[in-house]
Amino acid sequence: MATNPSNGNTYFLDAESPAEMARLVNLGRITTQAMGGALVGLEEETQDWQRVLDLGCGPGGWVLDVAYAHQSLEVAGVDISQTMIKYANARAKSQGLSNASFGVMDISQPLDFSEQSFDLVNARFLVGVIGRKTWPALIAECTRILRPGGILRLTEMIDAGVSTSSAFEQINAWLSQAFWRAGYGFSSDGRHFCMTSVLKRLLRDAGYEDIQHAAHALEVSVDAPAWMDFYRNAEVGYYLVQPFLLKAGVATQEEIERIYQQMLIEMRADDYCGMWHYMTFWGKKPAA
Repeated sequence: MATNPSNGNTYFLDAESPAEMARLVNLGRITTQAMGGALVGLEEETQDWQRVLDLGCGPGGWVLDVAYAHQSLEVAGVDISQTMIKYANARAKSQGLSNASFGVMDISQPLDFSEQSFDLVNARFLVGVIGRKTWPALIAECTRILRPGGILRLTEMIDAGVSTSSAFEQINAWLSQAFWRAGYGFSSDGRHFCMTSVLKRLLRDAGYEDIQHAAHALEVSVDAPAWMDFYRNAEVGYYLVQPFLLKAGVATQEEIERIYQQMLIEMRADDYCGMWHYMTFWGKKPAA
């Protein structure tokens, strides 16, 4: 499902889909593992923190990881999906994490938080949630709710994976083109997401200081530990994305179904190799 103006949902897939929720649980786990932890690079900063927020938290994995590791922190997550927020709250309760909380919120609109409420605002993979014209407004809202000296931390994909599968490459090319046509990402022609190329500029334009970045790469070759998780993510994700590709007009239903089945076969081949690349950017709100 693409943008749905009737309920404010700008997520490119069906945010209430149980299959999408399961996919995001899995994707969040392998993403954090490949990054080296939920707060890698910021561990020393946490000593003075009190409240942390995760935007577009999905089923809540990042929030729960931080809440478990830092039980003196109040960690909140918000998402447009009622299904995912209900699941995340249930997980927090079952794990006894009283310092983790979740609520439904449309992050493409002004955030329902007071000024200077958080020490860290975190977000991962919003390329399919926030349109290119909305990013400056989102960053302005994050700046408003951060305390002076607080950190905004954004993680986005360089690509959805690069591999030896011609079908995988084709479906990713369609996805990039569909994103561009739907107003996501900053590509000039739809060949790439072009998110990681602009985030530092967006942070500078918003007045952030001490802006840093880190690159992450996850091997997803058939003999790599992460292969099965990545394969399942592709199996579910590229099935759910088919209506979005069709609506964008990048291919016919017959072409999409044929390439999807070919991708599943090629990703199981003995010689299949692949890597997934993404980056994290963070900066500090000026102290005065």
